[in-house]
Amino acid sequence: MLAMLSTRPTVRRCAGASALALTLLGAGLPAAAAERPEPDLSRFYRQHPAWAACQGPDMPKDLQCAKVTVPLDYARPGAGTLDVALARYRATGTSRGSVLLNFGGPGGAGIPELASEGRQFMDLTNGYDVVTFDPRGVGRSSPVSCGEGTDDVSAAMGKAADAGHAQALFTQLRRAADECVRNSGPVLPHIGTVNASRDLDVIRQALGDGKLNYLGFSYGTRLGAVYAAQFPGKVGRIVLDGVDTLTESLAEQGVAGAEGQQTALDDFLDWCVKDLGCPFGQDRRATGDAVLRLVRSLDKDPLPTGLGGSLSGQDLVGAIGQALYSKELWPTLQRALASLTEDGDARRVLAFSTGGIGLPGGRTDGGLIDTEDVPADNLAASLMAINCADDPDRPTAAQLTKDLRDLRAAYDEASPVFGRYRLTQLLMCYGRPRGTDFIRDRVKDVHSAKMLLVGTRGDPATPYRWAVETAGRLGPSAVVLDNKGDGHTGYSSSTCVHGKVDDFLLYGALPASGSSCPADEPPPGAAPQSED
Repeated sequence: MLAMLSTRPTVRRCAGASALALTLLGAGLPAAAAERPEPDLSRFYRQHPAWAACQGPDMPKDLQCAKVTVPLDYARPGAGTLDVALARYRATGTSRGSVLLNFGGPGGAGIPELASEGRQFMDLTNGYDVVTFDPRGVGRSSPVSCGEGTDDVSAAMGKAADAGHAQALFTQLRRAADECVRNSGPVLPHIGTVNASRDLDVIRQALGDGKLNYLGFSYGTRLGAVYAAQFPGKVGRIVLDGVDTLTESLAEQGVAGAEGQQTALDDFLDWCVKDLGCPFGQDRRATGDAVLRLVRSLDKDPLPTGLGGSLSGQDLVGAIGQALYSKELWPTLQRALASLTEDGDARRVLAFSTGGIGLPGGRTDGGLIDTEDVPADNLAASLMAINCADDPDRPTAAQLTKDLRDLRAAYDEASPVFGRYRLTQLLMCYGRPRGTDFIRDRVKDVHSAKMLLVGTRGDPATPYRWAVETAGRLGPSAVVLDNKGDGHTGYSSSTCVHGKVDDFLLYGALPASGSSCPADEPPPGAAPQSED
């Protein structure tokens, strides 16, 4: 996904020129290259992770951590390695193997998610070790970064785009891309879903599983689909919840995401005005304009945070977008916006945008690092790196100059609040190497075991139509479960979806094609709750 996608009801959260070559090596070579010998990867497939208690603040005592080593470049496995960080909860009884979780993003680190939200997956420990990982370039697995000064670059870039100053815009885009290269180290050219899928297969073997059992959320559905295309014979029970598109360009994804988030914001404001504590008042007709004025005011004059940083309007938009992924977060968002507008206190808003990713100063030496060494911008930096690595479109400066006015109009029409934020993310691929064609061209007609795809009708980030389109593209292997509810993904928000997913993963009970789940009744306390 183009935006930072979220899958949990508390806060959840886009390779270089060699990507296509790596893809071809991993998914069947064309005839012209058929004579090229496969690299010897046997040493990576003979690993046995050394599990131990996870280190770090707030880590559950029963959560274990380990690592597996993977090649930096699958085409040249002797050219360097990196370590991929793992975490697991052991099966409570006899284990039939593992089920791997990916929480989305792209750029979302799995280990902190499982540490904080593991209770949602405890039913799966009735038969599986529940395992997650930080994908390459993310979290503890050689995190990428674009440096501490990139907020200034992004702000300048956004102003140039708004003003229509094309040459200034391209200068800022080039500067941003160069900063990411300078701060990320050797992993950056080898980041992306094609390589992450190869890593996933190494992890599967290291866990001792003959086939991959997998539950992927949001962007994690893209990763699961790519794995099924690369390793169809290794597909066990795979669930894709909040299904990503495999065919739409980043520009199309951005418009769809902006529309979805605007709808979610409108729903939030409909709910907020019913309570006297709504920071934008009780006149629903005026609340949308009030939010937009706040964003524009902070873009013009960012609010100092007291930690040497500041909160811009686009920072606020990103934080609101995170909070809108689940209705359960609405009371917390309401209080955060009240603190911001009434007291000038940005801390609660920043809690949404940072997601506990860590502090500046991360290492990029390929080793398994401590959580406090993960760069503060790793989520944003890896999101853009992965999305750009997965997308082959690289418009020239001339094309962007010609299209910029129309792009701005389309994004602003999709959402006056989220449009600029989404457009800035799209433009960030300029100046980066062209991404792979593999996902659009080769992830289709998959001949594997059946996979369950969950689409949610009211999903603000991954529209239901993407679940239907992706299922049609994957072929008869894909079965769609229609979740009639709201929110991003269904497993965490729908009792029915949760049960059907667990039944499939644990017992192989696949819902019939065309099955649906009704929307859950709203939780008690429809009005914002007072804080404890």
